[in-house]
Amino acid sequence: MPDHHVIVVGAGVAGLVAAADLARRGMQVTVLERAAVPGGKLRQVQADGAWIDSGPTVFTMRWVFEDLFADAGLLLSSHLQLEPLSVLARHAWGAGGQLDLHADVERSADAIGMFSGLAEARRFRAFCEQARKVYDTLEGPYIRSSRPSAASLTRDIGLRGTAVLTGLGPFRNLWRSLGRHFHDVRLQQLFARYATYCGSSPFEAPATLMLVAQVEMQGVWAVRGGMIALARALASLAERQGATIRCQAPVAQLCVERGRVAGVVLEDGERIPADAVVFNGDVGALSAGHLGAEARGATGVVPTAARSLSALTWSIHARTRGFELVRHNVFFDADYASEFRDIFGHRRLPSEPTVYVCAQDRSDAGRATPPSDAMQAGTEAPERLLCLVNAPAVGDAHPIAQQAIDDCADRAFALLERCGLHVDRAPANTVITSPNDFERLFPATGGALYGRASHGWMSAFARPDAASALPGLYLAGGSAHPGPGVPMAALSGRLAAARLMQDRAGRQRRNRVVIQQQHRHASA
Repeated sequence: MPDHHVIVVGAGVAGLVAAADLARRGMQVTVLERAAVPGGKLRQVQADGAWIDSGPTVFTMRWVFEDLFADAGLLLSSHLQLEPLSVLARHAWGAGGQLDLHADVERSADAIGMFSGLAEARRFRAFCEQARKVYDTLEGPYIRSSRPSAASLTRDIGLRGTAVLTGLGPFRNLWRSLGRHFHDVRLQQLFARYATYCGSSPFEAPATLMLVAQVEMQGVWAVRGGMIALARALASLAERQGATIRCQAPVAQLCVERGRVAGVVLEDGERIPADAVVFNGDVGALSAGHLGAEARGATGVVPTAARSLSALTWSIHARTRGFELVRHNVFFDADYASEFRDIFGHRRLPSEPTVYVCAQDRSDAGRATPPSDAMQAGTEAPERLLCLVNAPAVGDAHPIAQQAIDDCADRAFALLERCGLHVDRAPANTVITSPNDFERLFPATGGALYGRASHGWMSAFARPDAASALPGLYLAGGSAHPGPGVPMAALSGRLAAARLMQDRAGRQRRNRVVIQQQHRHASA
């Protein structure tokens, strides 16, 4: 099938993975990317001369990428250097208290026992066991499945799996479920944060999202060279399989002929024919008409109220003092519920934000060795930080005012100060990215970074699967099934490639049948 040309729109994780799989299986693949380099949300920002990862920062579910490279006859370890983290994250509260969560369950239980008491340590072990059961129940029938539905999931998980999910409470949200496990509200905050990994509120997200705890217990790694190194490795893999990647090639619209995708037109007017297109972008761009009127009906509309979280981020190259950072750090304020009322209820930046800090020059051992000139001067060297607070996805209809951004920054960094962390932040060493900017980077999203929010127990089935309603157009990325996050996006790329190949094989069989019938008629 080398004459079968597939265009992949977008060189994010899902697009690169789909391109690698399709090229390996004999397709002629062209990846078109509007940015200057591949990566999509795996992007870097330069601040004060330093390149800082300013998108996803957590690498989990390593097996997804090991399987991808293995299918190409390669070893992931030969193309990406990974360092396992024994400290998953360091947590601190403005009102006092600090807790490290470890990859080892017993180390975490011991830390929780010292932090909250032995009874909470026992509850934590029970929580981990339930999270493992939920993950084991859903990995095959949902996460790896191409088109799960409530009916198919119930059938596939069987009585035992149904009992596991029923044990969560069929309509219970994550926050309420965590309240059954933990009496210390700080632990509820810590584990409720897993809902934000899917761009959602823990007060509306289903309890099944506790499975993220099991994902992290399976391993969290730091990527040598930053997460952008993953994008480069995936791009190299796709090209090695025979795919062509064209950057600075923005697609203006899809070409549709006789009700089927027939190629794309670039913004400069170039038309590129194709037999199929994989769209690695937010599905909202399709329904909003950003790829032409004929693509509007390819997928359902995502209402503004259903959008996931956006973010307000600070990419900083600065010295820090006080609080001893590790790679991943989370700082909590007291009123956790107010954060999500502000974002999803009032569509404004939170008055009491949770602050995530990725210290990219840190590991389990703490700070990396500073340059010798800084040592001789007796000062700490600047380090690369990504600081992030959750934000509403309103960057299109109601862009956030600069004063609101400044006020949120004051509150966020005041929380860090209360927790003991001082960051020498200044305009010269800081780059701010708001929902307004994310809307420009990822149009028709309002700045939403995770597609549709996972709110309500049926939200798991609300995301579109790989095959769109427009024949020849396939969907991949965090706004499609199985959802957001780096490994999930990779899985969506694999599912899109597999579905395309399946449909292609089906069309070939149908064509052969037609040809055979025509031959018989001619012979008669």
